[in-house]
Amino acid sequence: MTMSLKGIANASIDGKAQELFQLSDEIWKNPELAFKEFKAHELLTNFLEKEGFTVERSYTGIETAFRATFGSGRPNVCVICEYDALPEIGHACGHNLIAEAGIATGLGLKAVLESSDAPKGMLTIMGTPAEEGGAGKVFLIENGAFVDIDISMMVHPFPSTIVQPGMIARKQLEVTYTGKAAHAAAFPWEGVNALDAAVMAYTSISALRQQMKPTWRVHGIITNGGAKPNIIPEKSVLLYYIRAPISTELEILVEKVTKCFEAAATATGCQIELREPKPMYLNLKSNPFMSDLYFKNATELGCTKMAMEAEGSASTDMGNVSHIVPSIHPCYAIGSGEVNHTREFTAVANTPEAHTATLTAAKAMAHTCIDVLTTDGMLEKIKL
Repeated sequence: MTMSLKGIANASIDGKAQELFQLSDEIWKNPELAFKEFKAHELLTNFLEKEGFTVERSYTGIETAFRATFGSGRPNVCVICEYDALPEIGHACGHNLIAEAGIATGLGLKAVLESSDAPKGMLTIMGTPAEEGGAGKVFLIENGAFVDIDISMMVHPFPSTIVQPGMIARKQLEVTYTGKAAHAAAFPWEGVNALDAAVMAYTSISALRQQMKPTWRVHGIITNGGAKPNIIPEKSVLLYYIRAPISTELEILVEKVTKCFEAAATATGCQIELREPKPMYLNLKSNPFMSDLYFKNATELGCTKMAMEAEGSASTDMGNVSHIVPSIHPCYAIGSGEVNHTREFTAVANTPEAHTATLTAAKAMAHTCIDVLTTDGMLEKIKL
């Protein structure tokens, strides 16, 4: 029975392949930033409604989030869509493909739930905005979006295929230095240079790297460095991302970095304000049973070059979901060695090869959900 249900899912996905590519293409051509994904939100929700899903737009009060459901009861299997882009370089992380994969998986599972041998259960497709630093899933969690979800999954385009990628914890820090403006040529001694504090902090953190563990990451930018060259900068602002494998290590690293920021304020005589503009991203906890199912299903679909797990230093708000709901977040290769967050990856994320790989990953997700819905005791094992 399970194989026939998987065949139903495959046929449904393949039958909508061209429409799915068009969805992805439209999102790719119209990149939108965190919490501003209005076109993608409308495009995806309209498509799902047309396909017979019950759609809740602006879900839990987040304007560009959505929830689409089919079926009823438990278990409730959730497939995640992302669709936000990056400033200046567009869909350089391939979120257009993540949206395509989530919708494709949903179509396959809907066909299964409509079949004569339909298993008991419910399907939820969750549209989650602002993964690129905006913590959309964290706000959805806080708003109760996952309280009735039994398992959750998504896939992510990448240079290689990894079922359990290493995704580490991350915290944002925004640092504002306030000094005193003065004429930089006539009366420089009257000023207090906030840009000096920013530069000093930047270089102090560079020195700190010698004592950082290989698995720790600190990186940032100066977002405000003054108004004009002939005015002593009275304000400077830095935005930093700080990462470590788990939250306890992250707090140690945050303390070290914070001392660098504070030392720069002391040295220059500036006032300092530190704040966390967005919630912390937790490390990803890939469910081992779901991972095994996905690996088996992807192999049966012809994926041969897969790693079961690998270390990594990127972060995702899917990590926060994985701490409250059994989850997986496999990465899949899209036919190129180009790496994420580059213009080259943006180009690859809208190719026929990427589209084909995305539908295969979607089928692997659909098959994994079918295994959970049809295998006695599997959900209990997953939830242990």
